[in-house]
Amino acid sequence: MRKQKGFSLIELLIVVAIILIIAAIAIPNLLRARISANESAAVGALRTLNTAQVSYNSTYPTVGFASAMTNLAGTGCAGTAPTSTSACLIDSALGGGTKSGYVFALSGVSGTPAATYNFIATPVGPNQTGVRYFCSFADGVVRVDPSTIIATCDGTVAPMQ
Repeated sequence: MRKQKGFSLIELLIVVAIILIIAAIAIPNLLRARISANESAAVGALRTLNTAQVSYNSTYPTVGFASAMTNLAGTGCAGTAPTSTSACLIDSALGGGTKSGYVFALSGVSGTPAATYNFIATPVGPNQTGVRYFCSFADGVVRVDPSTIIATCDGTVAPMQ
């Protein structure tokens, strides 16, 4: 009888089954880790946006707070001086409104000069890129709502802890 080289079909099926079991355990943990990272990035981005609004307000006191996120970002910041319509305070990705699996919106800017604003962060794909919804307004406190889209950020939503 000759000695055979290689693996039998049963041995290969056992190895494939073990790999599938390990993948079934690892993939959900990987997805949860990605969601957690996206949510942390969204909170950091809201803090950056709040800081940019305060800087914008102190730099352009006759305007108040920026009325659009593009005013905080600007284009061509390398060779030109910042203006009230292109302040160069945040990066262009965040100024565009989408970053790290979240969509950011600026609303509620009112007054002359503008004295209030709302930032709202919603996941691009709920339960895929993020689970929680975040908001912040002129007091600079980041708030979270774990279950619903925040239509307005009026202070009734619980602050982050």
